Amino acid sequence: MLYGHIEEYKHRIDHMDRLRKLQDKTGMFNTFIPLKFRNGANEMAHIPEATIIEDLKCYAMGRIYMDNFNHVKAYWPMIGRSTAQLLLNFGVDDIDGTIDDTTKIYAMAGAEEQTPSLSTKQLVELIKEIGRHPIERDTIYNTITDFKDHEFPEEEGMIELPVINK
Repeated sequence: MLYGHIEEYKHRIDHMDRLRKLQDKTGMFNTFIPLKFRNGANEMAHIPEATIIEDLKCYAMGRIYMDNFNHVKAYWPMIGRSTAQLLLNFGVDDIDGTIDDTTKIYAMAGAEEQTPSLSTKQLVELIKEIGRHPIERDTIYNTITDFKDHEFPEEEGMIELPVINK
């Protein structure tokens, strides 16, 4: 049994190594985003999903091994809000922002978040709950808004983000 796990980790490291070498060569990636495999309602339903412990190890190993990436992101719609919070203590420094996704693709795949939607206020509270400093950034990590001492009015939900919608 142990041998099988060792071989599985060698396979994962081989993939990470190829990505790490590409980053060394190009320096073109801002963020490493390990996406969780979900086996719900698809042709790969027979393949088991990783446990939360394996997820935590993957992110922590990613932060250490992929040290040539400036950021590691947890994609909360696939892993859930509480796991994203936990991952902020395992090397993750970015969680995806305010999302209002009604496509149901995540729900159909068996994601933790069946209706992935967070307002700016909810996202800031999620980060502050674990003692972290929430900062809104653009896609190249320039600071847009520092929410460290920001207080939201009770009725405020989504804050207009600088996004072009054509």
